[in-house]
Amino acid sequence: RPLYEEALKARRETLGDHHPSTMIAISCMGGLLKATGQLNEAEPLLEEALQAKRETLGDRHPDTLTSINNMGYLLKDMGKLEEARPLYEEALQARRETLGDRHPHTLGSINNMGLLLKEMGQLEDARPLYEE
Repeated sequence: RPLYEEALKARRETLGDHHPSTMIAISCMGGLLKATGQLNEAEPLLEEALQAKRETLGDRHPDTLTSINNMGYLLKDMGKLEEARPLYEEALQARRETLGDRHPHTLGSINNMGLLLKEMGQLEDARPLYEE
């Protein structure tokens, strides 16, 4: 973790918060924290990365869509299912539109949405996703 923090600090100082390399470092740091169970610490970093990507790359850029999906995944893991749902829906719709229904990232979003709906007890809503 100290190496990630050092790299992120250096990129912020040298390149600025909205440089692609900085956004990658922010996402990586958030992902590391999530992977080690530090969900509350990961949340602001993943949110920052998502907002920076929305501002610089736009809402439909593949990197932005990955960050939208990652933020939804984090919120789901935190038990914030209602907050995760609109992010998963946004990622799925945008991936369908930009990548097509059979792209691996779209299929991942279909799976994520189905799992979330299942966890929310909305099995009838989840079924059509699994039948795709």
